[in-house]
Amino acid sequence: MANAAWIASSYPEALAFRAGLHRVEEVQREILLRIVRRNRDTPFGREHDFASIRSVEDYVARVPLRTYEDFAPYIEANALTAEPIEHFEPTSGSTGATKLIPYTRSLRTEVARAIATWIVSTFRAEPRAFSGPAYWSLSPVGVGPRETANGIRIGFDGDDEYVGKFRGALVRAVQAVPSSVRLIADIDAFRRTTLAHLLRSHSLSLISVWHPSFLLLLLGDEQPEWPNLRTISCWTDAGAAPAAAELAKRFPHVRIEPKGLLSTEGVVSIPIGAAAPALAYRSHFVELMEVGTGFSRSGRAEARPYVREIVLTTGGGLYRYQTGDLVEIVGYAGSCPLLRFLGRKRVVDHFGEKLNEVFVRDCFTRTLPPHRFAMLALDGDHYTLFIDADAPVDVARLEDALRESFHYDYCRRLGQLGALDVLRVREADYFAAMTGEQRLGDIKPPAVDARRDWRERFTPRL
Repeated sequence: MANAAWIASSYPEALAFRAGLHRVEEVQREILLRIVRRNRDTPFGREHDFASIRSVEDYVARVPLRTYEDFAPYIEANALTAEPIEHFEPTSGSTGATKLIPYTRSLRTEVARAIATWIVSTFRAEPRAFSGPAYWSLSPVGVGPRETANGIRIGFDGDDEYVGKFRGALVRAVQAVPSSVRLIADIDAFRRTTLAHLLRSHSLSLISVWHPSFLLLLLGDEQPEWPNLRTISCWTDAGAAPAAAELAKRFPHVRIEPKGLLSTEGVVSIPIGAAAPALAYRSHFVELMEVGTGFSRSGRAEARPYVREIVLTTGGGLYRYQTGDLVEIVGYAGSCPLLRFLGRKRVVDHFGEKLNEVFVRDCFTRTLPPHRFAMLALDGDHYTLFIDADAPVDVARLEDALRESFHYDYCRRLGQLGALDVLRVREADYFAAMTGEQRLGDIKPPAVDARRDWRERFTPRL
């Protein structure tokens, strides 16, 4: 009954999404102008003359692109939104530095709107996925309740708050793992308790996790009896692809649903039963900015025509916010772009080598054997490939692929970088190292990482 009530309450939004698929540009413009009008009298709105903005072109001309660091002073001064900030949601970037994303009622509504459409799409694809209990991956707290100096709460009380109070209560009613488990501070105890609840839930019909490796690591060697399991929703693109394929092998009769691109800052894409997740065009205003994704031997940036960086404007007060997420447009549903996640717009540059994440991942695809985890990081005077794979690695072939980058090749020829090395590790140990720094939903293993201490992080666990 709780599942039925949740789906029924979500249907109006899903129908509106379907009805607007041929007028995406118009809907996006309406969302932008609504956000601008609502916040025109804020310090940020006055500074950027929101009152005179009448079009997308006006907005782009008046508001520059910004990163979180650019927004930090405005967030601290509460200068971004006319609405009160309900709470801050913590997240981490690739450097591990904590970011506090302001959440307002409008932002919560935008996120809930996208999730409602996604839930109905999942139901339409496999109604039996909602015939029993579900496991929606919980983020462990690790620390007690926190507040800012101004008394504003940091963090949701539970992940189900993303969908609102009413739907959140329905989600809790069908959870195979009680939300109280997230209060367990010890990560190993959190995982053991979660697994114990899941193994007892023989009628489990739906699993939703972020990175598929989380579920594989959670299960270990256990082969649970879930005869009613119909759908596993998880990331399937970029670095998650190998683990998603492993899940498909382990549960051959279960539908693996590619989860869209969701982050703490907002929702970019959602599954709608198409070839790839669709732009969540009814939630935030989204710009798909063209971007270069690699370097040729000539040193010129190479742009792939359909690769875009996500730039968000949300009801939470982020305006033309550069998320750093890269997607590829792989088709359209009506006029709505279908998006495949490629990775982060991450460039690691210690000596001028300028290794771009999308370029490195492409090198992995072309040269590495099937693997569960692979990441490049500087290790002393050279890069080391940290990899979890069963087959041997052709190091020379990977090195040749990396040297297709003018800048990496130049640093190798100058002797600034030594020859590539390989260290075999376990994917589980990467997640163990990152769990203390990031929420489970934020952990996306990169193809290349700027930190230089990964050998020390892995060595105790080798």
